[in-house]
Amino acid sequence: MFGRFMPTEGKFFEYFDQHADCAVSAARELLALINDLPNAEAHARQVQATEKKADRITHDTVDLLHKTFITPLDRDEIHKLITTMDDILDLMEDVAETISLYDVTSLTDEARQLATICVSCCDQVKIAVGLLSNMKNAGTILKTTQEIDRLESEADRVMRSAMSKLFREETDVKRLIKLKAIYEQLETITDKCEDVANIIEGIVLENA
Repeated sequence: MFGRFMPTEGKFFEYFDQHADCAVSAARELLALINDLPNAEAHARQVQATEKKADRITHDTVDLLHKTFITPLDRDEIHKLITTMDDILDLMEDVAETISLYDVTSLTDEARQLATICVSCCDQVKIAVGLLSNMKNAGTILKTTQEIDRLESEADRVMRSAMSKLFREETDVKRLIKLKAIYEQLETITDKCEDVANIIEGIVLENA
């Protein structure tokens, strides 16, 4: 009789997968934006649309959490994971909006490097999330989260180098301010991916 009150557990993992797909799509669109500034507005609209789709998935996940009697993972872990994943999309939308609002007409190789690392981080988040439904994948999941940690460290290195170069060589104060903001936002995306990796590690260590 309890079956009526318990939606299928696997739906949570489906939502995680769908959300991770959104992150990958938005990250690739953001990189395309950075490489195609004359069409920045069109790319930004696509990033925004993907962020809205991710918001709906987050809402549906939280709604399902309230309706599910028995969950496959700890309730707090499910909530923390989906909302932290959603933060990644919010940050990518912020970058796209910043580039548009600041009327940025050219970017640097360092910005492209950071955006490329963001794509790689989101790819790894998608892999880790896709394996989460089966704890027999624990070893592979942990290797994937370690790769996210490595990528975040690489983003830190690129960020430090970019900032050093920016303050040594850029003489246009307005451009300096714009680039500094974009560098920081891009690096924060990788930080948030690392936060997701840490949550996933905690889930694996508790449930494997």
